[in-house]
Amino acid sequence: MELVISNVSKTYSNGLKALSDISLTIGKGMFGLLGPNGAGKSTLMRTIATLQDPDTGSIKLGDIDVLQQKPELRKTLGYLPQDFGFYPKVSALSLLDHFAVLKGISNKGERKEIVEALLQQTNLYDARKRNVSDYSGGMRQRFGIAQALLGNPRLVIVDEPTAGLDPMERNRFHNLLSEIGEQVIVILSTHIVDDVKNLCNRMVIMNKGRIMLDGTPAEAVASVENKIWSKPIAKEEINDYRSRMQIISSHMSDGRLIIHAYADSDPGNGFEPVKAGLEDVYFSTITKN
Repeated sequence: MELVISNVSKTYSNGLKALSDISLTIGKGMFGLLGPNGAGKSTLMRTIATLQDPDTGSIKLGDIDVLQQKPELRKTLGYLPQDFGFYPKVSALSLLDHFAVLKGISNKGERKEIVEALLQQTNLYDARKRNVSDYSGGMRQRFGIAQALLGNPRLVIVDEPTAGLDPMERNRFHNLLSEIGEQVIVILSTHIVDDVKNLCNRMVIMNKGRIMLDGTPAEAVASVENKIWSKPIAKEEINDYRSRMQIISSHMSDGRLIIHAYADSDPGNGFEPVKAGLEDVYFSTITKN
């Protein structure tokens, strides 16, 4: 089964063109949608999740016409939005049971079994009687995945799931997503390069409503090999360099500013070649003119 997105565009009433002729075919596994804030990622996710309509284009999940058969899509969709609300003073067990009822799991015994299994899978079973409002950020995100997995979805969408998590929770969340991605289509929308590098077997980079790059992380890194150059400079020189070449990133090291530049050949002037990484791919793609 595949998710097929064809020529999807969306312009908001204020004139912002959030999506420009997006076409993608996504199969089972972890798919990374990488881009800066404002790239159009959340608009695309909301459109796939039937929360808003595009101006043009079509979306199909297997034999389901997503835009015309919204109830059918929702039956097989698991969705963890960037921000999700929860009832105060309600335990994880009670809240997940409530969501299971809303998902159409009416048999009480079956529901109890499913809810407890999901709390085990997301490592929340020991905290199942605690209020979700008292959970840490990482625990809330794992609860969000638990509710997204109700009803055995064929498509799972997670929007910026690790933003704000500490390294241990991010690692725990990565392991959980990897496990889920073995069975279904999982779309991971994020601006965190490491999330995609660690999890996804295919990725796109999106910016200003367009797909800028499409491939595997390894293919993406290979595309910039021998094209990334580094040099330490004085901080006040950065604007001069930016006016003359494609500076893709900068960071401080030992009190000096280290810049990375994208160039097809040796730019000279003291630049040294560096081994490219996915972060270099990301920054070189979104800084293209």
